[in-house]
Amino acid sequence: MDPSEQVCPDEGCKHREELVSEDGKNSKSVVCQRCGSKVLSPGSAQFAEKELFLPSMRKKTGIVGAEGTMDGDTLTAHWLVDDMYTFENVGFTKDVGKVKYLICADCEIGPIGWHCLDDKKSFYVALERVSHV
Repeated sequence: MDPSEQVCPDEGCKHREELVSEDGKNSKSVVCQRCGSKVLSPGSAQFAEKELFLPSMRKKTGIVGAEGTMDGDTLTAHWLVDDMYTFENVGFTKDVGKVKYLICADCEIGPIGWHCLDDKKSFYVALERVSHV
């Protein structure tokens, strides 16, 4: 990912103004970092700040560590989508407790986002796990 496209909560999301429109929606297309497949069209997701834990991006077999712990990051900057049919291209993992993780449907890299099965209208895509074009 080009560093100018990164959004980092630790730095106060310094590039947020380039990515979030005046009405709080994504001003650019959201695409997969690996293959460039479009995940969301401009204007289709709302910016949201919520602390969510996402496992590290790696092969499915490497998500859970030797001690049964999960390696990952707590991220706070997300695109919030309220209808799964809003996505251009996204896949879902099998249930992990009450959570399904979002992945790129084309190259299966992820997780790029998070969805709690208790809340049918909240799908979160981490800004740090995608690119914006």
